[in-house]
Amino acid sequence: MPTRSLTTRLQHLAEYVPLRALAAAMQCVEPSQNLRTASLIGSIFGRWGAARTERAKSHIRQAMPELSESEVDRIARESIRYMFRVFLVDAMAMPRLINPWSWQDHVELDEFSEGARLLMSDEPAILITGHSGNWELLGFTLATVGFPMTALARPLDNPHLYNWVLGLREARGLRVLTKWGASDRIKELVKSDDPADRRIAFIADQNAGRGGLFVPWFGRMASSYKSIGLLAMRYDIPIIVGTARRTSPDSFHYRIELTDRFGPDDWTDARDPLFYITARFNRSLEQVVRKAPEQYLWIHRRWKSRPRWEESGKPMPASVRRKLEELPWMDDETMSRLLDTGEPGAPLS
Repeated sequence: MPTRSLTTRLQHLAEYVPLRALAAAMQCVEPSQNLRTASLIGSIFGRWGAARTERAKSHIRQAMPELSESEVDRIARESIRYMFRVFLVDAMAMPRLINPWSWQDHVELDEFSEGARLLMSDEPAILITGHSGNWELLGFTLATVGFPMTALARPLDNPHLYNWVLGLREARGLRVLTKWGASDRIKELVKSDDPADRRIAFIADQNAGRGGLFVPWFGRMASSYKSIGLLAMRYDIPIIVGTARRTSPDSFHYRIELTDRFGPDDWTDARDPLFYITARFNRSLEQVVRKAPEQYLWIHRRWKSRPRWEESGKPMPASVRRKLEELPWMDDETMSRLLDTGEPGAPLS
């Protein structure tokens, strides 16, 4: 009987070999046809994976309660089809289609100038995106057009897949740093003489657990990592929020938008600068999602962790409420939703 380690290695190979074979086969077909095939696979998955579809619908109801049930269903199913397009087609086609000579055929730059001025400088910068549009394409394209940077990413458990995906990500100058043990390395990057090191990219819409900082996300408090804000505060690093949004469902064409830029001047006078920074980039990411909700990963468990006061059935602490009310963009409707800890629709997971 094989040992556990041998079993694991065989399992990793069993996962890796078919995916590499599929990727090789898909390179022989036009991306438009592959996208239609991936959409079909996503549709089948959406029907068979009913639990994930229902989870996505529950999250959409919570995020946008004004939508009709038919619209909720449409967005949930389209988001699952979209996920398969990104993972099965775009990730494989990206190194071939996005290069210094042909990227303009597939990517356009919009709402770009303000963030680009910062990226063109020698100053450190933090680029933030979320699981909306094509988060891999954003950093990849920016590196291709002359803004190389270092992106933080979670390492895959399968070493064969990890090395393969890493090679795809780094094909045009994007550098990838795994999150495990990254804290010390980030400090070195910020102080580096290489501009590519001082531009650091994060995917910032993951659930950060009970120890995260709870800030608004679609009208409900969500746990967010503190590390981004702490890094920005310690080294006075401005933050850019961006996305790469698909503009055509059946073609490899995206629009890159750098939708928000803010720096120390914006948070220095805040009562709680860390809260302001974290709340602001989450608000900017929310605005990105609202532009194309069908391109967001709604099966993502963004609200999985809950604040301690909510778990205890207590009202929001006055100190948290005061911080929320002091956010320049806070409005009465959003504040009312944040204070209401009820959960419409199916329970969040």
